[in-house]
Amino acid sequence: MEPSLPQWTLDPIARYLDLLDRWSQTHALTALEKEYRFEELILDSAALLPLLHPLPAGSRVVDFGTGMGIPAVLIALARPDLDLIAVDQSKKKIAFVRQAVLELGIPNLAPVTGQAETLPPLQAHAGVAKAVGTLGLLWGWWRRHGLPGAPLLALKGPQGLLEAPGDAQVRTHPYRLPSRGERVVVELRLSE
Repeated sequence: MEPSLPQWTLDPIARYLDLLDRWSQTHALTALEKEYRFEELILDSAALLPLLHPLPAGSRVVDFGTGMGIPAVLIALARPDLDLIAVDQSKKKIAFVRQAVLELGIPNLAPVTGQAETLPPLQAHAGVAKAVGTLGLLWGWWRRHGLPGAPLLALKGPQGLLEAPGDAQVRTHPYRLPSRGERVVVELRLSE
């Protein structure tokens, strides 16, 4: 499977990438070359969309280690019926996400500065993460913040499953990026 984007997200995503470029010139938000950002940040994050499709309106989704708002911004744009919480300990990156929320008009995305291990439990219906720690680390956060039976969806490289914690229910969802190759979404679930 190759990820795809809903048509209505293309304009706001282009504006998001322009904003990221402007901020990165001053604040060094990402070292990722401009020509790779769409595929590595946006298209990679789009692999999560079909897995979030079953969530009903009003469900809470937490993006752990959101950085520049990836994948939270894309999910919030594609699913305006979901409530997104973008968590990161970097004040600079959360300031950027706040600006993206304002400029793109994303009322369903709440940026939060903090560490997942010290925040009060968020009672989330789903969790997502991209390029943040090991699955063991994410699993510890998810056990604190996820509702029973709720999925944590981690975007990983092809070897990502090797990190899976033993007490999680695990499923994998492979996909392919046009120039970056094979990837996998590792789905971890809390027992109900």
